[in-house]
Amino acid sequence: MVKKVWIVFGSFAVLIALAAYGVHWAFFDIQRVPEGEYLTESVSPDGRYTVRAYKTNGGATVAYSIRGELVFNIEDSKTKNIYWNYKEDIAVINWIDDDTVDINGHLLDVPEEKFDFRNE
Repeated sequence: MVKKVWIVFGSFAVLIALAAYGVHWAFFDIQRVPEGEYLTESVSPDGRYTVRAYKTNGGATVAYSIRGELVFNIEDSKTKNIYWNYKEDIAVINWIDDDTVDINGHLLDVPEEKFDFRNE
C-alpha cells in the first residue's frame, strides 16, 4: 500500500514539474522572444563578444521592446539573448570592461548574466 502511494505521489510530482517547465518555456524563456529589426551593435574591448540590439514591435496596442543578443566572436557558440526590455525603442550599448556591458543603463556581466523585464 505504501509503495502505491509513493508511486502516485512521484508520478504527480513529475507531472507538476513538467507543467511548470512548459509554462516557463512558453511564456518566460528569454531565448523565445521575437527577433525584431536590427538597430545597432557594439564589440567588446578585447573583441571576444558583440552585442547586437533589435527593436521589436508587439503590435498596435503594445509598446516597442529592445532585444539584445550576445555573439561569441572567438568561440564557436550560438548567439544568446541577454537583454529584453519593454517600452524602449532605442538601444545604447557601452562596454565598461572586457566582460561588462551597459545596455540602456542595465549592467550585465557577460556571458553569464541577462536582463529580462518580466523577472523584475
